[in-house]
Amino acid sequence: MARIYVIRHGNTFDKGDTVTRVGGRTDLPLSSSGQDQARALAEHFSELIVHAAFCSPLQRTRATARAIIGMRTGSPALLILPFLTEIDYGPDENQPEDKVIARLGEAALTAWDEDATPPDGWLVDPKALKAAWADFLHRASTLDNDANILVVTSNGIARFLPDVIQNKPEDLDRKLKTGAWGEVEITAGDARITGWNIRP
Repeated sequence: MARIYVIRHGNTFDKGDTVTRVGGRTDLPLSSSGQDQARALAEHFSELIVHAAFCSPLQRTRATARAIIGMRTGSPALLILPFLTEIDYGPDENQPEDKVIARLGEAALTAWDEDATPPDGWLVDPKALKAAWADFLHRASTLDNDANILVVTSNGIARFLPDVIQNKPEDLDRKLKTGAWGEVEITAGDARITGWNIRP
C-alpha cells in the first residue's frame, strides 16, 4: 500500500499582518510563523522514508517541502508539478479579505469553501484540476506498495483532491489549513483518505 501525504505550505502572514488572498500570481515566502510550521512538519516526518516528493513552483511550497525532506541521506529530488500551483484569484488576488467579501458576498465564498465552486472572476478550472489529481493518483498506484509520497501545495489546489476519491470521511472539510496535511492510502484500483487537516 502506497501512501500520499498532501501538505499545505506554512503561513505567509504573521499575527498583526494585513492578510490578503494570496494566489498563484503572488509568490510570497514563508513568514516567521510559517517557518515554524515547516520546522514542526519536518520534525513530525523526520522518521518517514520519503520515496518521491512534489511541490509547486511557488517559494512557499518549495520551502515547506525542503524543510521536510531536508538533506537526509537518500532523500528524493524535489520535483515541480505545475498543476500544484495555487489558483489565480483574478481581481481578488492579493486583496484583503474585507474587500474580497465586499466584491463577491459571503454566499460566493461559502460555496467555494463547501463545494469548491469558483466565484466570479477567479481563474480556476475545476475539471482540469480534478483530472490532474486523478492522473496523479493513478501514477502513484503504479509505485511500490510501501512508497511514501510527499506533495506540498496550496489550499485552492488541495481542495479538489477529495472530489476524485470515493472513500473519504463524510464530514471532511475540504479546506486544508496551513501547515496541515491529509493522508491518502493507495492500493490497486482504490484510493482512500484516512486523515485530513492533521497538524503536528
